[in-house]
Amino acid sequence: MLRTPKQETYGAKYTIQSTDSLRIVLGLLALSLVALVITELPIFSRLSYLWGLLIVSSWVWTLFSLRGVKVQRNARTQRAEVGQPFDEVFEIRNTSRLPHLWLEVRDQAALPGSRGSRVLTLVKGGRWHSYSVRTYLVQRGVFALGPTLLSAGDLFGLFRASRVFPPTTSVLVYPMMVEVHTFPNPPGLLPGGEALRRRTRQVTPNAAGVREYEPGDPLNRIHWPSTARKERLMAKEFELDPLADAWIFLDAERRVQAALPYSFSRQEVGPFWRSGFKFELPPSTEEYAVSIAASLGRYFLRQGRAVGLVSCHQPASAGVTLLPPDRGGRQLGKILEALALLNARGDLPLSALLTAQARHLPRGSTVVAITPSIRMEVALAMDVLLRRGLRPIAVLLDAASFGGPGGSAELATAIKALNVPVYRVVNGADLGQVLNGPPI
Repeated sequence: MLRTPKQETYGAKYTIQSTDSLRIVLGLLALSLVALVITELPIFSRLSYLWGLLIVSSWVWTLFSLRGVKVQRNARTQRAEVGQPFDEVFEIRNTSRLPHLWLEVRDQAALPGSRGSRVLTLVKGGRWHSYSVRTYLVQRGVFALGPTLLSAGDLFGLFRASRVFPPTTSVLVYPMMVEVHTFPNPPGLLPGGEALRRRTRQVTPNAAGVREYEPGDPLNRIHWPSTARKERLMAKEFELDPLADAWIFLDAERRVQAALPYSFSRQEVGPFWRSGFKFELPPSTEEYAVSIAASLGRYFLRQGRAVGLVSCHQPASAGVTLLPPDRGGRQLGKILEALALLNARGDLPLSALLTAQARHLPRGSTVVAITPSIRMEVALAMDVLLRRGLRPIAVLLDAASFGGPGGSAELATAIKALNVPVYRVVNGADLGQVLNGPPI
């Protein structure tokens, strides 16, 4: 195998590799030389020159086959939701004057279902070629858009040049959300109409002071007297009004999760007007819990509530993931980003998490606990929340329907006996229908 000077994986230069066809030509060259020595016939001399000239010319051809060629990937958005289409544009530019007969673009991104690989023919000098790719997102998380392998070769297929372009951007895939309209929304306790003394970027009736103007602040929030006095732009700052918070507790303990065998298969995607793609959640308690948490977070934010998220999806020694409650689209983005990157690898039971955090929650707050656990300690934790003046709601995932142990029905009965609303979700259920329906 022949190579150009040593390079890094994502270096500016490219590698040249030999193919099986080169071995055949080398064999023919060797046979011609042997026949020439034995017979001394002029025809074998000409054949030897032919094979040698073919090898040298193919090497030179391949050496310039990727000269001046660049690949750029442009995504129309860097954030999308599972189940939605993701559009990406590949641009191949030939900045040299030499034409290229063929170029192969190989998409090596880890995004499931990505189908950006193409073979292009006759890319002329100084021209560029582009094509769009539509991928239906089937897995949450963050995925780099690359690397992208570009390869070409000579006309006879003796050598193959390749160059790797590193990823320059990524896409963050949010979990799937369903529309929720009638989920329980307890009003909570209003502490005498006083402000909660917590700063927020949302406009509320409670003005707290002024701060320096930041890019993106609306002009109507500028406090002109303070601006004139300090000779720089100053913006008004507000405090949250006394509406009870909504807290979402997501059970990410590794030992209580259950899942049936599933693989993120590559989806055949045709023209959008003929595509019959319909995303279905993987049969995993983790994926169902994340989708429920995202849907309920959006629901409470639309109701004007301040929403917080608590989860322990890593060993307890590494700390608990806690998003303080806030309102608005920015808070929804924070919640979705945290859920997109969540992996249920924790070791702290939900009952311990609820008991530990209950003392820090304001009275009257709504607490939504999402868990596949079948332990009766969850019911005891609900009783602790009630005694502290909180409003708990339980969303239980039936672990048995996901291949786990049974006992979800018994736990639901114990929690229901405390007059706590309980929702029970089984594998394959329509989450929108379950969450919009009445508690069991």
